[in-house]
Amino acid sequence: MSDFDDLTERMRAFTRARDWEQFHDPKSLILALVGEVGELAELFQWLPADSAATLALEDPLRTRAAEELSDVLLYLVRLADVLEIDLPQAAVAKLASSEARFRPEHFHGTAPVKD
Repeated sequence: MSDFDDLTERMRAFTRARDWEQFHDPKSLILALVGEVGELAELFQWLPADSAATLALEDPLRTRAAEELSDVLLYLVRLADVLEIDLPQAAVAKLASSEARFRPEHFHGTAPVKD
């Protein structure tokens, strides 16, 4: 079993043990996920863009960022499980699609512009 499968199963067990499955409908999980992304964004909101990555290497920001990223990951894992989506497989497919769509010879050093 992969680390991702182990994490998914631990989230299932955690949820069942607390009888929280009743609260884990897709809408509620998405809202919880958005909330956690907001908490992560709040950590970086007013940091200077050119030094945010450097500042995030040191505590206390490093620890707080790790906590919020973990919350995001755990809600995402739970949401994928509830929706019966094989997230690693979907991510690999999405990356392959992006690699074909944004070829380096056309997009190297430039951000794609939304039409």
